[in-house]
Amino acid sequence: MFAEHAALTTAAVVLAHQLGIPVPAFPALIWGGAVAYGEPGELAAAFILATLANTLGDLPWYWAGQRYGYRVLKLVCRLTLSPDSCVRQTESVFERRGPVMLIVARFVPGLGTVAPPLAGALRLDLARFVLYDTAGGALRAALGIGLGVAFHEQIDALLAMLASLGTDAAVTLGVLVVLYVAYRFAQRWLFLRSLRAARIGVQELYDMMTRGEDPVVLDVRSRTNRKLDGRRIPGARAVDLDALERTLGDIPRDRDVVVYCACPNEATAAKVALKLRARGLRRVRPLAGGIDAWASAGLALAPITEEAAT
Repeated sequence: MFAEHAALTTAAVVLAHQLGIPVPAFPALIWGGAVAYGEPGELAAAFILATLANTLGDLPWYWAGQRYGYRVLKLVCRLTLSPDSCVRQTESVFERRGPVMLIVARFVPGLGTVAPPLAGALRLDLARFVLYDTAGGALRAALGIGLGVAFHEQIDALLAMLASLGTDAAVTLGVLVVLYVAYRFAQRWLFLRSLRAARIGVQELYDMMTRGEDPVVLDVRSRTNRKLDGRRIPGARAVDLDALERTLGDIPRDRDVVVYCACPNEATAAKVALKLRARGLRRVRPLAGGIDAWASAGLALAPITEEAAT
């Protein structure tokens, strides 16, 4: 039944994927190209519909980013299965590439999910968003469908083998998908568990400050994040990851160092803390909950100044 409507089925999977449902879009495009091989009209329809579905699925996230800003990005970061596909890496790509990020995001794990709401939060105008996002969707659709056409014989043979296995094949595939999702959740859980032992809580940090212990507080959010948020923990020093070595020379070895970011799982802060430890700074810990936990505790925040933002 699905093979008879390859273009519609492929577009439906792409749309679901872009809306945030964890279904594999690129394999669906390859399947669509293989099934529609030899039918130019069906191949063209698959390409056009998949490209449109990509943009239609991204537009709600773009508008949500425009309206709700960083709250949407945090939601996306919480929902992702990969602990390393944090908002931070997407911000970094956007800082280097600008809206071209929307074209390459489809091919980099973790970027495709965050790119549309980030573009909205950064107030990229709708026309440019649609242009770059559609270009990225068209490139992915062309590549996926093209691979399906190029390897249609092998894919047809695989599909025929799966069909001959009947329900056993469907059950096997279902089990494999469940195992994969379970593995990613387990990976995330282990990652978060490893962080809990090393983190410092906001109250502990506040107590250190009020006692005059003068900890070094490093803000390792991206420039984009700092610009959008406009707040920082009082006394925090902005650090760009590319300039981490320069920062090391200014940090006394006898002081406590606290690193914070805006990722819900403190992934960036944890990585920076590990790098600092490897370079001889032993009293360094990521801040549990980042700047949001500090704000939620009702503790004072300072504005981002020109000097602190860069």
